[in-house]
Amino acid sequence: MIISILIAVIVALLLVSIIVGIKSIKRKEEKKDVSQKIQKKGKSAILKEAEKKLAHDPHNVPSLETIGDIYFSEKNWERVWSVYKTLYDISTAHPEIDIVKCALRMGMAAFSLDKNDDAVSALMLCIKKDPNNFDCNLFLGKALMKANTFDKAVYCFKKAKVLQPENNEVNMLLGTALFKSQKYRDCLPFLKRVLDENPGNKEVLFDMAVAMTECGMGDKALKVFMHLRPDPEFGPQACLEAGKMHERVKDYAAAIKDYEISMRLPSVPDQIMLQIKYRLANTCIAMNDISKALTYLRQIQAAKQGYKDVDALVARYSELNQNKNLQTYLMSGTSDFVALCRKFISTYYKDSFVKVEDVQVASESVEIICEIETSKWEAKQMFRFYRTQNVIGDINVRDFHSKLRDTKCDNGVCVSIGGFSDSAHKYIDGRPVDLIEKDELVKILKRINMFS
Repeated sequence: MIISILIAVIVALLLVSIIVGIKSIKRKEEKKDVSQKIQKKGKSAILKEAEKKLAHDPHNVPSLETIGDIYFSEKNWERVWSVYKTLYDISTAHPEIDIVKCALRMGMAAFSLDKNDDAVSALMLCIKKDPNNFDCNLFLGKALMKANTFDKAVYCFKKAKVLQPENNEVNMLLGTALFKSQKYRDCLPFLKRVLDENPGNKEVLFDMAVAMTECGMGDKALKVFMHLRPDPEFGPQACLEAGKMHERVKDYAAAIKDYEISMRLPSVPDQIMLQIKYRLANTCIAMNDISKALTYLRQIQAAKQGYKDVDALVARYSELNQNKNLQTYLMSGTSDFVALCRKFISTYYKDSFVKVEDVQVASESVEIICEIETSKWEAKQMFRFYRTQNVIGDINVRDFHSKLRDTKCDNGVCVSIGGFSDSAHKYIDGRPVDLIEKDELVKILKRINMFS
């Protein structure tokens, strides 16, 4: 009894496999005939015939596959998605359906329709069934790139590269994915291959320059950025990068040229224009061109309120622009600053004769010891001028007072544009030290005539 049942089961399985085999052979024959039918009847006739069959049987697999092939050849992605989604949904009941092809085309359609999550799901199914499918690896990598999952995209493109080593699209995608993953040194060989095939690809050229900058090849990168400066699309960002590089080596004239080229381009994104004007203003400040810097800073204020520290810069440099001596105090070279300090002493002691005995220049200050003669008194004085805008604490004032005694000076004056702390003011009580802060300093500077 058991043996007869087993024989019946085996026979049934054989019959099922034979039937499935016959159907699959028919499918293959039908697929071969599709292109011939299209050539003979035309697409519209084939579609009408298939749609008639689907009207009676919505799950007619040959008809679904026929119209799927036609829509896929036309890149009618909405229809491709609908047809292959239906085929996928009924695939458990129809083992003759090619699930790899179905998942691949679903994924390609979803990717083209910006249904990126659906694309990733379908293509992941395809790659599990057929890991060495080139198109699946390629489109899954693209979908992962769109999802900003760059490390996983790199894996897909590397697999595609193994399958088709000479494919230049894969070189570009792999190079870009590595670039987005901040693997700058790894991306360079692939980007270079793309440029060897297509030297006019400005996007790849720009990415390669950024990668070279990150890899310490600044000289080569700078040449590329300067080459790209006139380009309408990549020129603004290239000018910005070139300007930054020139700023770093203190070639401010070259940096200003970079930024000004960008401003003459036909269309510069607002965000890049703000960055360019901000850097241009700071470069002008570095070159002591305060008036020009203020022009750019005020343009930024008009375009976007509260951008970075622009309001503070405008307030600060507007004051400097009205007081050239204050500009010199804060921004000039050492020799001009020392000359101004000497003039300050002469102005501070009106109608006096000042004889400078010693000048010492430190990183944050200048110290001057001098003999002061007036009609009523004579004294040996020490001045210390701080250029920093930070508040000076009592430690610095104690040091100044100690040096005052060591040099046997009668009196001392500490000058700071940034002011002094409360503890510094308390320390000088009863001691021969005067503290001059910003307001009094500015008043005295306004009275100084450097050309007299």
